[in-house]
Amino acid sequence: MIDSPVTLDDIEAAAERIKDRVRRTPCLRSRFTREPIHPQLMLKLECLQVTGSFKARGANNAVLSLNEDQRRRGIITASGGNHGVAIAYAGHASGIPTTVYLPGRADPQKARDLERWGAELVIEGDVWDDAAGAAQARAEKDGLTFVHPFDDPLVIAGQGTVGREMLKQASQIDVILVGIGGGGLISGIATAAKAIKPEIRIIGVEPVGAPTLKASLEAGCVTTLEEISTNAITLAPKRSAQLNLDIISRHVDEIVLVDDTEMKTAARWLYQEAGIAADLSGAAALAALQSGKVSVPDDQCVAALVCGAGKDGVGD
Repeated sequence: MIDSPVTLDDIEAAAERIKDRVRRTPCLRSRFTREPIHPQLMLKLECLQVTGSFKARGANNAVLSLNEDQRRRGIITASGGNHGVAIAYAGHASGIPTTVYLPGRADPQKARDLERWGAELVIEGDVWDDAAGAAQARAEKDGLTFVHPFDDPLVIAGQGTVGREMLKQASQIDVILVGIGGGGLISGIATAAKAIKPEIRIIGVEPVGAPTLKASLEAGCVTTLEEISTNAITLAPKRSAQLNLDIISRHVDEIVLVDDTEMKTAARWLYQEAGIAADLSGAAALAALQSGKVSVPDDQCVAALVCGAGKDGVGD
């Protein structure tokens, strides 16, 4: 087996590097609910993270690792929304000129949020892959540093601090459910969690309309989806990367698919039962458990990552 491109030591270093830029979010036992989903359910509330998602961890780890020349030239990224806002925050906090490309289907609120952090906004194409191609071309043309949302060991190490933090808060966790977009989050969490507690199960959750990593695992290589058909746009690149596929192949036990209705139902449960406002992506992990796509014995502790804030469960 080849050496891992991201290790627990990398994640520990990331935790130290970003400690003054991110919050230690709650990992709460789900109790006192009218419609319980599992007797030992815990919710890791990264929806309460700075900028509203876990992305602030990886973005700041990458930006804080830049050399002076890279900082001077400025940074650029492409995002479905959350990574863009996190990079805008990291750039603002570091005093670095920042440009973010979003696809046309991105949530307009995400666009407003990243502009509030002072980033230049460019809308390009319909899906993340369109925006990413344009941003990478702009980076090469203008000499900017491209910060990839998932195909970057520094970003993965930053996201891995979520898993490290969860097991420090609740060492009894037996199963972690994680939503998957490009795979950076689950790559980091799985690396940390398996290093700390090898017997833990890591289950990834993708939209039915964007099974990017599940399709790649089944094919045995990185594949490109022909189309995206989900409103969970922050979980919907057409293509992941070899780095993420390698880590997921090694450390993730299973990937299941949920549809938009199931994510909507889970987001509604989060708001009605706990006052937690999540987007579809943020509710994906819980949706897998609530819908029965994942079954966990009652005597095991299962943690669902609520990875992003939003209003998809509000008002229904």
